[in-house]
Amino acid sequence: MTEFRAARAHMIESQLRPSKVVDARVLDAFAGIRRELFVPERLRAVAYIDKDLPLGGGRYLMEPMVVARLLQAGAVKRTDTALVIGAGTGFEAALTATLAKSVVALEENPELARRGREALVEHSIASVSFVEGPLPEGYRPRSPYDVILFCGAVVEVPSEINSQLAEGGRLLAVVKSTNGIGRATLKRRTGGVIAQRVLFDAATPLLPGFLSKPTFVF
Repeated sequence: MTEFRAARAHMIESQLRPSKVVDARVLDAFAGIRRELFVPERLRAVAYIDKDLPLGGGRYLMEPMVVARLLQAGAVKRTDTALVIGAGTGFEAALTATLAKSVVALEENPELARRGREALVEHSIASVSFVEGPLPEGYRPRSPYDVILFCGAVVEVPSEINSQLAEGGRLLAVVKSTNGIGRATLKRRTGGVIAQRVLFDAATPLLPGFLSKPTFVF
């Protein structure tokens, strides 16, 4: 426990603060969530390094700095409802839960969802609901959402998910162009129109199910 506490503090001081993460609520969220419980046991010793960590099946736990900067840009409020897409083992959902009123964690891999529920129980977090289903469809029954966060990169955000964003809502995702460059992006719905701006570059791995559509070559 002591070594992980020290690693968590070092992550905040050496990765987050130097990367312009200054929101005290976001920093407190990272200080309070035990990242080592959200990775495979064999990776617990490196749970706090500044890399995307493999969860299996082509899935990754996003680099801490990328998650922190996305959450900071989303300006998550205590009254917000959030949807976390590709929640995996639930680390990003747990962080979001410390900032928002309630979180829907959408995951299509039953084993990752099971591990996520266990980690949330360890943290006594009751405001996260894990639901299982296809990621590109989002989760309409609880929409609209004030915040939508993607736990992995996408080539484009499906229109079905855009439609689940509330008025004034913020959608946060790393969008990868066809040349493979990932850009952390903030989308905001205002007056029924969604505008977006690029925040920073990020080498986040793609989420399965959000890959580019095949093109035909003649």
